[in-house]
Amino acid sequence: MLKKDFQNKVCIITGAARGIGEAIARLFHQRGAKLALIDMDKDGLKKLSEELSGSKIYIGDLTQQEFVDTAIAQITKDLGPVSVLVNNAGITKDNLIGNITNQDWDRVMEVNLKAPFMLCRAVFPTMKEHKYGKIVNLISASWLGNIGQGNYSASKAGLVGLTRTMAQEFAKFNVNVNGVSPGLVDTPMIKSIPDNVKEKLINARPLKRIGKPEEIAEAVAFLASDRAAYITGQILHVDGGKSVGA
Repeated sequence: MLKKDFQNKVCIITGAARGIGEAIARLFHQRGAKLALIDMDKDGLKKLSEELSGSKIYIGDLTQQEFVDTAIAQITKDLGPVSVLVNNAGITKDNLIGNITNQDWDRVMEVNLKAPFMLCRAVFPTMKEHKYGKIVNLISASWLGNIGQGNYSASKAGLVGLTRTMAQEFAKFNVNVNGVSPGLVDTPMIKSIPDNVKEKLINARPLKRIGKPEEIAEAVAFLASDRAAYITGQILHVDGGKSVGA
């Protein structure tokens, strides 16, 4: 029997046009969500929305406060009060520490850390009012540290700290805040990795394979559902065992 965890619940998913975000959107749609899909990829978002009946799309830059405020107000008008927020949107601008420019540092921090903060702050008043809310932040195994990803790792480590802090502050209002930390996943982001490097990354995982976007989506759906009502402030690693060593 198909679970209807999100029947008639308004669920925001950022970075929804492809990869993990698309997989989350498809799974939430199957489970009855009233979807608000956010991305800067206009064509990708429109294509996905055409397949997911009833979903609404919002195209813009989540690092801009004006867009965040406008989008949340419009989502509430279009669909109703927000029950679930999935902060999935993220970017990389990889380089060794000595070669990271201030511009690349700032942009990664804005997209990966500032945008989730602004979105959480924007939806919290409604969740507080209704004494109900689920926030799931997509972290990354790189928050543990990764050569060539100083800016990305720092942004995701910051998001871990933000997740744990919000979990403590929001708990008394029945709002759960958790994170999912994917490892190597079969998304467009890994297409540029050379085969020999990819093989090493795969072999560093006890399960010896690349993860599927759908597997990450299942973890997100669990933490965003009432089945996880007694879980908050946690980071769930979905990485083939990499975080515990090969």
